[in-house]
Amino acid sequence: MEPARANHPEPQPIHVAIVEDDPGFSHALGQVLHAAPDMHLAGKAATQAEGLTLLQGPPADVLLVDLGLPDGSGIAVIQAAIQLWPSCNIMVSTTFGDETHVMRSIEAGAAGYLLKDSSPAKVLDEIRSLASGGSPISPIIARQVLARFRQSAPSPAPQEAADATVSPLSARETEVLEFITKGFTAQEIAKLMQLSPFTVRTFVRRIYSKLKVSSKAEAIYEARTMGLLSD
Repeated sequence: MEPARANHPEPQPIHVAIVEDDPGFSHALGQVLHAAPDMHLAGKAATQAEGLTLLQGPPADVLLVDLGLPDGSGIAVIQAAIQLWPSCNIMVSTTFGDETHVMRSIEAGAAGYLLKDSSPAKVLDEIRSLASGGSPISPIIARQVLARFRQSAPSPAPQEAADATVSPLSARETEVLEFITKGFTAQEIAKLMQLSPFTVRTFVRRIYSKLKVSSKAEAIYEARTMGLLSD
């Protein structure tokens, strides 16, 4: 007679919900989630309104939220998820890398913050990390968060403060602008930075908005005037 075997329940897959308006990125994420044996796609939404409706259903383990939704900010979805899905781990996946969006997302309740320069396969690894108690944050974003906490440090001497140039652009935006200045196209910049052309064009729009310009020439002139570009 064979000895009785202990019954070990199969581990439950990580239920993931996505609020993402970029069809290409959403489809790619959906594909890798379906292919992962430890993942289950619990739902998808493409707008803020659809995201809020999604939160009326069964809670997911991980909620992946884009911030730039066509009908509003993903931060509203994060705030609602904190109330409706209190046990859910929330991670931002976006092109917005500026301090305002980062800090507002974290204050709203996001436990992770990824820029869309990560491959879908890499995002899966970060989802696993988030579900197991980690806080995945893109390196550039981590530096911004650390810089924010350093603001409580003693102020620099007057001369040091005078020498410092405060840039309205994020590190990624500055890098894109540097490439634009050298004459690279959006497609070429995308290859050099290993981003999608869509992401590069988003960076360009935000550069124009922050510098209050409407053309490449104006952006370069304004950035040089402000001392934002290296020589």
